[in-house]
Amino acid sequence: MTMGFLTTAAPAPERAGSGSSQWPVSRRYAWVVFALSFGLLLSDYMSRQVLNAVFPMLKADWLLSDAQLGSLSGIVALMVGLLTFPLSLLADRWGRVKSLVLAATLWSLATLGCAVAASYGQMFVGRLFVGIGEAAYGSVGIAVVLSVFPRALRATLSGAFIAGGAFGSVLGISLGGAVAQAYGWRWAFGVMGVFGLVLAAIYAVVVTEKRLTPRRDPAEEATGTDGHDRLRVLLPRLFSSVSVVSAYVGSGLQLFIAGALIAWLPSYFNRYYDMPTAKAGATAGLFALVIGIGMIAGGIASDRISRHAPVRKWAVAITCSVGSLVLLMTAFRLPAGQVQLLVLALGALLCAGTAGPGAAMVANLTPAAIAATAFATLTLAQSLLGLAPGPAVTGALADRFGLLGAFQLVPLVAIAATTAFLIGRRHYDRDLRRLTGLVPVPEPKAPEVSS
Repeated sequence: MTMGFLTTAAPAPERAGSGSSQWPVSRRYAWVVFALSFGLLLSDYMSRQVLNAVFPMLKADWLLSDAQLGSLSGIVALMVGLLTFPLSLLADRWGRVKSLVLAATLWSLATLGCAVAASYGQMFVGRLFVGIGEAAYGSVGIAVVLSVFPRALRATLSGAFIAGGAFGSVLGISLGGAVAQAYGWRWAFGVMGVFGLVLAAIYAVVVTEKRLTPRRDPAEEATGTDGHDRLRVLLPRLFSSVSVVSAYVGSGLQLFIAGALIAWLPSYFNRYYDMPTAKAGATAGLFALVIGIGMIAGGIASDRISRHAPVRKWAVAITCSVGSLVLLMTAFRLPAGQVQLLVLALGALLCAGTAGPGAAMVANLTPAAIAATAFATLTLAQSLLGLAPGPAVTGALADRFGLLGAFQLVPLVAIAATTAFLIGRRHYDRDLRRLTGLVPVPEPKAPEVSS
């Protein structure tokens, strides 16, 4: 059984002209892989976020509290956080394509199960299995994408790929709200489930493990070790530096804010702007789109600004984190109206702009052979520190202080995220120099410092 390792060499410090323009596969096939992987990510988040569009309907039908609604949203991210690491490690060993197809099939079937749920308990179980299906997709999917593109495009592609979550949220919330208002909330889940099954079938036919890995990394061939030994040696490097741990933590904390906004803005517009379900979902979808644009913009800005000075990636992340804190704190203290919406949109634009730089930092500070597992670790942090507690904690706060009061407190998490990014920035150059030239070896040994 193939290991499914990436074909790129182990990440080294970013320098001009170190093979950064090489394409491991043909450009056309690389973009096909990106398009299909991006499509599955859309399905992933459409299945996850359609729930938020029908919060008002579920609240009325089943008399649920905001905390219960938040738990239905948060359980998906929680399962993603708990299972992404072991499932991504399994994907590195078993085969990434097979893992992705199986995952997409599971979350789509679970979403169809949510469509026929008759109670809060049944819906909770359905959402739990949605989370199990989605657990490894983000990390394995981005590892597949980065494996077929040049290293120089990492931050841009990371930001664009991760932004698929926001774009999927747009479709899940806006389309789900429209379908729910026209045909009922059960049909909203049904549409998302069928879409995911169709995409999974197309992916299984077009993307193959053999075409993704046309050649093995020479450094891996030179080790003379089997896959188990190689992973045993490489896994400790997931946490081998202060800067990579800071990237995990900062990225995770910052997504607490984005997760809370995406989950609760439909209800916010329904309650404070008196919008019906479809309009509230469509409006919230626009803000999710803004969040996705911010992810892409953050990745592009990171690649351009850090072209000759890699440490500038951290400056982009810090700017986005501080900017979102100031803008969102201001927005939720303004009265409802156009000015509030404008400031809220600017805050949403920055709140997840750290995604691209964060993923690029992780890619450059961990070996390519365990890329899926490295991104799984990043996903673990994003889920357990951000996407899981964001909706759940916001719902609990809303039961006590009202939804507006909860939103006034949520942006404070950016203070902790900024602190983590500042710590990472301080150590980044030193960690990159320490990791220069590291390749998989049979036995662990201390990194060599390059001159």
